[in-house]
This record gives sequence, C-alpha cells and structure tokens, in this order.
Amino acid sequence: MNGGIYEKLAEFYDELMGDVDYDAWAEYIHGLLQKAEIPVKKVFETACGTGMLSIRLRKMGYDVAASDISGEMLAEAEENARRAGVKLPFAQMDMRRLQIPRQDAVVCACDGVNYLLERREVLAFFSGAYAALREGGLLLFDVSSAYKLEHILGNELFYDDGDALTCFWQNHWDAAKRRVSMELTFFSRQEKGDLYARSDEEQVQAAYTAEELKEMLAKAGFSRVEVYAFGTGNQPSAETERLQFAAVK
Repeated sequence: MNGGIYEKLAEFYDELMGDVDYDAWAEYIHGLLQKAEIPVKKVFETACGTGMLSIRLRKMGYDVAASDISGEMLAEAEENARRAGVKLPFAQMDMRRLQIPRQDAVVCACDGVNYLLERREVLAFFSGAYAALREGGLLLFDVSSAYKLEHILGNELFYDDGDALTCFWQNHWDAAKRRVSMELTFFSRQEKGDLYARSDEEQVQAAYTAEELKEMLAKAGFSRVEVYAFGTGNQPSAETERLQFAAVK
C-alpha cells in the first residue's frame, strides 16, 4: 500500500468530495446489506476515510466500527462523528492485516482495494475479511475499474479551482504495471491575507479486472461472488467505471 497515503489530502478531502451524495451511498450499502443471507447488525468498515459512510450506517442502527491506515484521515473522521453526535470506535489499522472481532459484514468503499498495489496484498485483505466474517457474512467493496484507470484517469490533468482551495491532479498511466500515479498539488488559502500554502502528495492505484478479483475472492474462501455496475443491479459492461462486489462467506 502507498506509504504516507492521505497525509496532506486528509485536510481537504471532504471539501474536494463535496459533490458526493453520501446519504444515497449509505442507502445503497444499506440495501445490499439487507440482501445478506444472515441478519446484519455488526458492520466493520475498513479504509473508512473521513467516516462519512460509517457515521450514516451507525445512524441507520448498525453496530459500526471503522478503521483506516491514515491517522490524519481518522482524526477527520473522529471530528465528523463528534459533529454528527455519533459515537463509534475508530482504529488505525492496515487493511491487509485485519484483526477484528467477528462481524456480519465488512465494507470497503471508494477505491480502498485499488490502493493495494500487489495481488498478494489484495488476497491478504480478502483473507482477513473472510476470517472476520460469520458464516453467511458479507464482504462489500467497490473499485474503480481497469477501464476507468486507463481511459478516464489515464494521463489526464484535472483541476478544481475554488476560493479557499485549488487542486491540480496530474495522472500518469503505467501500462506495464497497470497502475495510475496521481500527483496532487493543493493551494489552500490562509486565514490572514491572500496568501496560499502549497501541499503536494502522490498516490498510486492499481487496476484489477473483475475476473482477477473474483479469482482472488474464491482463493480466500468466498463461496459466492456477485459483481454489479455500481449503483445498479446490472451486469457491468466493458466501459463500466465503478464495480461493486458482494462476496458471501
């Protein structure tokens, strides 16, 4: 996994993700959890980021705990939970080395698996999730598809220009390694005057096909795996940008 991931971005993450409908996303996950083979009460979210989904799932009545590898992201998550009046435990944990009590479901949303750059790392996460689940328990995760990483993010330059924050996002696609490197530069407005502070961060995501992920899930022990185009119950196409996986122990 990327070293130092989200050290700089944590401070700006919620602002940059301001157009994401977390209420709808949480409802979507809730709908998938309700289809599980067993009643789902205990849910563990890994790679939870700033806790936006964990907080909403807790408000829905689930017994939620969450983790992230980034201490900076967890600090934001704890503050978001405090502001929302929600109590839930957060822990700093590497998703490749899950050590958690028995769960009804494990959730990993918004590209967590893409940040695992080697197949052995993905298999380690799947195996850890499998070990943590009750019989009939559910692993839910979504990934940016290989198509998206190569053809949408690819070698493109993106930017978001706001009054208080400007972000430049330069990508480089490595066809041999099937990875996209993202060089992020932030200019954040300071409290006094019109001065802006610059921050830089590099992130890397790996591309995995649905077939590769299904093969690794089976190797980890999952008996049934379903793959959808994210947000729908439809089978993904060759140009689907986000894939949703539901794997049953």
